[in-house]
Order: sequence, then structure tokens, then C-alpha cells
Amino acid sequence: MFRPCIDLRGGRVVQLVGGTLTDDGAGTRTNFTADQPARWFADLYRRDNLTGGHVIQLGPGNDTAAREALSTWPGGLQIGGGINLDNAPLWLEVGASHVIVTSWVFRHGQLDAKRLEQLVARVGRERLVLDLSCRRRGDDYWVVTDRWQRFTDLRLSADTFTSLAGSCAEFLVHAVDVEGLCRGIDTGLVSQLADWSPIPVTYAGGAKSLEDLETVERLGRGRVDLTIGSALDIFGGTGVRYADCLAFNRSRQGWSPTPNPHHSR
Repeated sequence: MFRPCIDLRGGRVVQLVGGTLTDDGAGTRTNFTADQPARWFADLYRRDNLTGGHVIQLGPGNDTAAREALSTWPGGLQIGGGINLDNAPLWLEVGASHVIVTSWVFRHGQLDAKRLEQLVARVGRERLVLDLSCRRRGDDYWVVTDRWQRFTDLRLSADTFTSLAGSCAEFLVHAVDVEGLCRGIDTGLVSQLADWSPIPVTYAGGAKSLEDLETVERLGRGRVDLTIGSALDIFGGTGVRYADCLAFNRSRQGWSPTPNPHHSR
């Protein structure tokens, strides 16, 4: 299925080439900067009852925009970027359905099991998404943190997903090497995610056409969802129409919008 997104940098909705993102902005390649605020996109997803999308804060200066998006579609969006033990409950209180965490549960390039346990205890497994965004090195995929620039020692594998599945509700995996390039998805990674993950997983990176959405459904055997960013017309892209993605979801046999337990808030 298609899942929406709202990427924020400096308080504005953007689409970036993921592997170029740096703290100081030098060398960062931006595909698109929206004229509309984050809440406009959140309202669009709310009206179409698209849930499970993610709001990602790419650096500082995004709190206000993120809060506005979450309050516009309470319970319909996840929040990631700078999530830690202290602020995770606050983001849930202002309307996030889940918090997405990566860097905070890694220290010195290694997964910190104690930090992960603390976070699960604080917010609950059912409200936590683990971001295992990765880059390829050799024949394997390795989790990267800190603006996707630092390699960790965590290799993606069936054992990795099985061991972490008990600590989260789902996984988010950006294929950083193809993120924002609109040159096609990493089909090998999509296939492996379907094999590896015992719980829902959303893949992002490289999607350029509606055919990519169909491919993810086929290779992922209905177990992997797809986020489309730079190629989407609402983000200035020419490869995929948002309306077609919505129609794709609605056309799937037995599909109905995910019930939103927070909609009444």
C-alpha cells in the first residue's frame, strides 16, 4: 500500500536527496520546497483518511510545523527526527500515532539495548516505530544514523528484524543510496524485507512510477508498504499522481482505510 509523508527542513515541507543531507546544509540537494505549510498536506491526508504516514524532522526548526501537522490529523501521522526518551511522550500527546526512533537508540555505532528498553517502557511497543534506514556496503545493508552519514554495526538480516520486532509496532526503512533520486526502488531490499520482517514494514527510496508501487506490493507479498516522495505530483514530481496512489489503495480487494482510534480527539 501507499503511505504518505511530510519531510520538514527549517519548518518547510521539502523533498531531499537523502544521502546528501548534512548538519550545515553544505552539499544538501533539495528536489522540492513546498509553498504550502505542513498542515496543508496533513489536511489532505486526513480528508482522504490516509493513515500511517510519517512526518520527519530533518534537523532543527521544525517543531511548530510538525505540531501543526499532527494536530491537523491527530492519530493519523507518525513523527520522527530527534525523538528521544524525554520528548517521545510529548509528541504522542500532541497527536502522533507513533514515534519513530533511530539515532537515539544507537551509541557509538552500536544498538543500545538499555535505551531501547527504556523507550519501550515509556511509550509502549505499540506506539513505537524503529527506523532501520540503511546503506549498502558490499553485499549487505547496514543501518545508518546521524543524517544517514554514520554507519552502525547493525546489519539488516532476518535475525535483526526478529530480535527487534518485539520492541516495536513496525519498521521504517529508507534505502538511503537511492532516496530522492527517482531512479527506481531497490527491488532486492524490498524482497528481503518481506522475507525478514515478522511485523509491518514501510520502505522508502527511489520510487519513480506507479509501477514501483505495484512492484513493491508484488515483491513484498502484501507485507511491505511504500512511501513515495520526490516523484509525487504534490511534491513537484512528474512520475506519480497522488490521485493514482489513492486509487491504488482503494482498488485493492478488501482494502478499507485503517481505523483511526485517535480521530475523535
